Amino acid sequence: MQDYIDLAEKNGVILKDNGMCQFCGSNTKRGVHECLEIFNFGFQDINYSDIKNHIFKFLIVDAHTLQHPEIHGRWNNHFHLTRLHLIFKYNIEWSYKLSPKLSDYLNKYKIGKHDEYLIPPKVLERGVITATDILEKPKEASQTKDLVRQWAFSVYNSWSNYHNIVDSISKGFLNLK
Repeated sequence: MQDYIDLAEKNGVILKDNGMCQFCGSNTKRGVHECLEIFNFGFQDINYSDIKNHIFKFLIVDAHTLQHPEIHGRWNNHFHLTRLHLIFKYNIEWSYKLSPKLSDYLNKYKIGKHDEYLIPPKVLERGVITATDILEKPKEASQTKDLVRQWAFSVYNSWSNYHNIVDSISKGFLNLK
C-alpha cells in the first residue's frame, strides 16, 4: 500500500508542512501531516463505551478521508461516500463485516466504469467541521457523538454532486445483503 506522501505526489499535489491543513482547514501547525496524526492517534481518547456499535468510528474515517481525497486512491471516494450514504439515507447500522462486502461490490461495480471519477469539492469546502474541531472542545460523550455525526453529515453534503451515483451503488449493494 502506498503512503499518503506517495499518493499525493502521484496525484501531482505538493503537501504543505506548516500552517492549517491545506485540504480541510483544520487548525494545525504542521499542515496535513498533523491533521493525519490527529486522525491516526487523536481519536483514540474518545469514549465509545456507551455506543452499542462502532458507527462513530466509521463516521470519523469517512469524514476525514473525504476531506483529504488527494492523498488516497481513486476509488476511495466511492467507498467512503457510499458508506456515508448508506448510513445517512438508508439508516444502515454499519458494522465491520459490511466493509469488505461493500469493497467487493465496488470491485464488481467499477468494471467498465474506467471513466467514472468523483471529483472532490473545492479544497477547504469539504464540510464545515474538521478533526481539530472534534478534539479542541472538551465535551461529554453525547456531545462528541453529535459533533462527529454533524462533521460526517457536513462532509457528505459537500459531495452532493455524486449522491445520485452513490445511491445507485447503495441500491445494488443493498440488493446483495
